[in-house]
Amino acid sequence: MTQISILGCGWLGLPLAKKLIEKGHSVNGSTTSENKLSILENAGINPFIVILSEVEGALESESVSESITDFLAKSEILIIDIPPKLRGSNADSSDSSRKIFVKKIENLIPFIEKSTVKNVLFVSSTAVYGNENGIVTEKTNANPETESGKQLLLAETLLQKNQNFETTILRFGGLIGEDRHPVKFLAGKENLENPDAPVNLIHQNDCINIIEEIINQSKWNEVFNAVAHFHPSREEYYTQQAKNHNLILPTFSTEKSNIKKVISSEKITNSLSYQFRLENY
Repeated sequence: MTQISILGCGWLGLPLAKKLIEKGHSVNGSTTSENKLSILENAGINPFIVILSEVEGALESESVSESITDFLAKSEILIIDIPPKLRGSNADSSDSSRKIFVKKIENLIPFIEKSTVKNVLFVSSTAVYGNENGIVTEKTNANPETESGKQLLLAETLLQKNQNFETTILRFGGLIGEDRHPVKFLAGKENLENPDAPVNLIHQNDCINIIEEIINQSKWNEVFNAVAHFHPSREEYYTQQAKNHNLILPTFSTEKSNIKKVISSEKITNSLSYQFRLENY
C-alpha cells in the first residue's frame, strides 16, 4: 500500500482518490472549502484544507503552513491537480496575474522538499502547445498562447528541474465525462469557428486509469500527452453529440480552419501499454 496525497479533490481528483483507495492505497486529499471536508471523509479520504499562498517566498499563516505539512506527511506520491485561476478580465495581458499560479507552485515546492514525497505527478494540459499544426508529440516545442497554458508550462518547468523529487507531467486534452461535455455549451450556437479542426479529447475514466498506470508502473521523470486516438472534425463530432444528447444542433462557419492540430498519445500507448476506451467518446 502506498500513501498518496492529491492536491485538489475536484472533478478529477475526487473520483481518482476513490479509485486509488479501492486499489488499496491510502489517500490524503485537499480542498479549499470547509463544506467539502465531509464529502472527502465519507469517501474514505483523509481530508485537509490546503490553501496555497501567492505571497512571495512565504505562506500566509502558520496554520496554512501546518496544514500543508500534515497533508504531505508520510506520502510517497503527490498528485497536483489544481487549475490555474486567472484574476480579472485583463488577466491575459497582465504579467502579474500570470505569476499567481506559478507562485503558488513555487511556494509549495519547499514543503515537498521537506516531506517524504519522492514522486510528483503534475496534471497539465495540451494547451501548452498553443496552435501547433500537424501531429503533436511530447517532443514538439511547447508554445502556449493562452494564459492558462503559459502558467502551466512555467509550473511544469519549476517542478521538473527540482532534483529533490521526480516529476511526471501529464498533459490532458479537452476533458469530458458523464457530467461534463462541451456540446452542452455549444448546443444551439451559430457560426462556430474551425469546423474542420480535429477534436483532441480525453474522458474522465481514461484520465483516472492512466494516472493509476503511471503509479503502478513507476513511470516517473516523464512527459505524457493524454488524448484519445479519436479525432473527427469539430463539426462532425459536436453535431453527432448534440443529436445523442437531444440538444439543438450547433451550426458552424463555412470558413476552413488553418489549425489542424492532432495530439498524439502514442507514447502512452507504447510506454504504458494503455488502450483508450473509445466507447466513452
